[in-house]
Amino acid sequence: MKKLNCIILVLLAIFIYAGCSSTKSAQTSGAAGKTTQLFNGENFDGWYKWVEKRGKNIDPKNVFTIDKGLIRISGEEWGCITTNEEYSNYKLLVEFKWGDATYAPRLDRARDNGILVHSIGEDGAKDGIWMYSIEAQIIEGGTGDILVVGDGSPTFSATSPLQPKKPGVSGNFFMPGGEPITITGGRINWWGRDPAWKDVKDFRGAKDVEKPVGQWNKFEIIAAGDKLDYYLNGVLVNQAYNVKPSKGRIQIQSESAEMFVRKVEITPL
Repeated sequence: MKKLNCIILVLLAIFIYAGCSSTKSAQTSGAAGKTTQLFNGENFDGWYKWVEKRGKNIDPKNVFTIDKGLIRISGEEWGCITTNEEYSNYKLLVEFKWGDATYAPRLDRARDNGILVHSIGEDGAKDGIWMYSIEAQIIEGGTGDILVVGDGSPTFSATSPLQPKKPGVSGNFFMPGGEPITITGGRINWWGRDPAWKDVKDFRGAKDVEKPVGQWNKFEIIAAGDKLDYYLNGVLVNQAYNVKPSKGRIQIQSESAEMFVRKVEITPL
């Protein structure tokens, strides 16, 4: 009888522990399967602004505004909007399109922004602008690249399978089943990035999945544990695993190009 009571107590303890762990996870990312709108279409509730050389919520040039249900990122100054909360184990959907305006120092260069996930540490730790993070790149011809925006240490890293190296072609290109490489900085190009890519405005690659300027794109980032999958307009464009860190805040960048966002939603896995 005593042995049976001990077994019951052990099972009860395991049940209570599992329940507490589940609750903690739910508090981080919301109820499993329930989609939450991170952008409410009216204001920046749940977010704060960070502008280079200015700081938190100091935006005199209105780099980040909302008009007619859209977030407008002017690009005039570099910075980001950042979620107040941290997230892990989720699917993030961001719908975006490019505007016409560009600014120095990228006035005539490819339109460039990005989504930074798993953002941790201090605001502006990276170059006075970003939190340390893992980037889902948004740039003409290179949307879907994975960048490690860290301090160069293994604390911030990602592993991805690569295409075999080709003569005269530099860089790392994603390929399912390829030879893995771990990076602590730099990028993993999406599989179809044009080897002849040039940093010029309006660049289009032969295999680009991103739609032309002015048309809406759907960018999905699936963060499952320490794995990341990037889907652009329904196409898997990049993937990484053993990603460090594997949770954090979400940032959307301003980097000299006008961009509009109409949806930011997150669904816990």
